[in-house]
Amino acid sequence: MMKTRKQLAAVLVALAMLMPMVIQAEEKADVWLPSLITNSPQEGFELAIKLSRMGVKSTQSSKEVLFRERAKYSQDGEALTHASEVIAVNFQTVAAANDYWK
Repeated sequence: MMKTRKQLAAVLVALAMLMPMVIQAEEKADVWLPSLITNSPQEGFELAIKLSRMGVKSTQSSKEVLFRERAKYSQDGEALTHASEVIAVNFQTVAAANDYWK
C-alpha cells in the first residue's frame, strides 16, 4: 500500500511539473496577438482597446465577477477615466511599434 502511494505521489508530481508546458502549448495554439503592426492609427486604437480588454480579462478570469463589476464601474467617472488612461498607454505602445504610421 505504501509503495502504491509513493508511486501515485511520484506520478502526480510529474504531472504537476508538466502542467506549465501543457498550458504554454495551449496558449501558443490560441494566438490572439500576432503583431502590434497595424495599417492605420484607427486600427492601432482598436488594437489598444483590445489589449486593454484582454488585460482585464486576464486579470479577472471569472466572467461572473467581471460582468457584475462592470455594472458598477460603468457608472463611475473616475473608473472610466482610469480605463481611458490604460487605453492611452496601450495606444502609445502600438503607435511606437508602428513608427507613428510615418
